[in-house]
Amino acid sequence: MEDLVTAVTVFVLATFVGFEIIHRVPPLLHTPLVSGTNAISGITIVGAIVTAGTGHDTITVILGLVAVIFATINVVGGYVVTHRMLKSFKKSR
Repeated sequence: MEDLVTAVTVFVLATFVGFEIIHRVPPLLHTPLVSGTNAISGITIVGAIVTAGTGHDTITVILGLVAVIFATINVVGGYVVTHRMLKSFKKSR
C-alpha cells in the first residue's frame, strides 16, 4: 500500500509540474518544444509498453496502458503541430 501511495504522489506531482512548465512556455517556443519532445515521448511509449507487458498486477497493466495511450496522443499531436508549422512556411502557388 505504501508503494502505491508513493507512486500516486509522484504521478500527481509530475503532472502538476509538467502542466505548469508547459503552461508558462511562450507561444513562439511552444511548437519547436513540442517537435523536440516527440523523441522523448517515443521513449515513454517503449517504457509504457514494457511496464504494461510485465503483467505483475492489474494496476500495473492498466497504468501502463494509459501511459501508452497518452504518450501516443502526445506523439501524434506533436507531429500534427509540426506539420502545420512547416506548412505555414511553404510558398503558396
